[in-house]
Amino acid sequence: MDRSQPFDLALVKDRAIALARELGAAAVRVAAASPDVQTRDAMRAAFARDDLATWSYDESYAQRASAPEHVLPGARAVICVAMPYATPPPDREPLQGRVSNYAWSADYHYRLRSLLGAVAELVDELAGRPVTAIACDTKPLAERAFAARSGLGWVGKHTNLISPESGSFVFLGEVVTTLDLPVDSPLRKSCGSCARCVSACPTGALRGDYTIDATRCIADLNQRTDAIPRAMRPLVGGWVWGCDLCQLACPPTQRAAASPDAANRPHSPASATPQLLELLRLRSSTFKRTYAPTAMGWRGAAVLRRNAAVALGNALDRSTVTALARALDSDPHPLVRGHAAWALGRIGSPPALDALRRRARIEPAPDVREEIESALEPYERPGR
Repeated sequence: MDRSQPFDLALVKDRAIALARELGAAAVRVAAASPDVQTRDAMRAAFARDDLATWSYDESYAQRASAPEHVLPGARAVICVAMPYATPPPDREPLQGRVSNYAWSADYHYRLRSLLGAVAELVDELAGRPVTAIACDTKPLAERAFAARSGLGWVGKHTNLISPESGSFVFLGEVVTTLDLPVDSPLRKSCGSCARCVSACPTGALRGDYTIDATRCIADLNQRTDAIPRAMRPLVGGWVWGCDLCQLACPPTQRAAASPDAANRPHSPASATPQLLELLRLRSSTFKRTYAPTAMGWRGAAVLRRNAAVALGNALDRSTVTALARALDSDPHPLVRGHAAWALGRIGSPPALDALRRRARIEPAPDVREEIESALEPYERPGR
């Protein structure tokens, strides 16, 4: 930009939006970067209720995430980007796990960061100096709140952003800038009386008041690195990564067209509909090849094996007992052995109980022994 001419902020905005759309964004709008007090207070209340107890954050996160200045000192505007990713679900067969739509493809963070980086580079070039920082689910920024402030959509009762055109299956990213770009207005929309997402949640994580108890959310349960609480395991069903039930029930998401971008298609058949028995014996070489390139890759193979054990326990298929017993005997990770014990107890066939009793005599890990005792307890009461 010729610095001898008046600095045209509207032109910078238009150029940034045009480039983002060219690179795959479905919608781009701009929000003011002033602190979002409402979001800060809502997050503080969520921490006080222990809704976010499994997160590795403290209450200071609410202050940082609600103020873009923590991403970029002197921030004046946030360029908010929405990229749709919905892909038609593949057919599932018995003993195949369920994976959230966003995690089927190659990890979206790389694609979205590339788009945001290009937009930021353009804005810096037009400004003649560095004036941007990007955020893509990696920095403390309440992206759904600022996306709603910009008018990209509204936050639904399932707590995800709902785009009028693309529903809730959208990736969000931001370019924070110190330029005082013209801002857009929020939409005058809400979910109204619709509560289909609340009814669709099997764990009762959604309260219907636009808040969520994340400790009960299936997507949180199967991504945690410790044991899934026993009371919640039957409710997880066949989900081995994430959960889409609340979004699939959402009318705007149901009406939205599938993403035309081939990059959103499954990275491999196993990334969308993994065979549970194969997932139960997943090792590092297969994990690196099949799952590490996706958004499922950040927790490691043991978490996926644990999730497979839970899904197999919920399948209640006696043909899986041999594989579960093998995992109980030989998996190197106590987390997986403990959940395999639970699955065997849930199936409860004579071979399953025999496997539990054999392992109980030699299991070295206290947590796993306790899981075995809990799995056997219903079958060893007097009169059984």
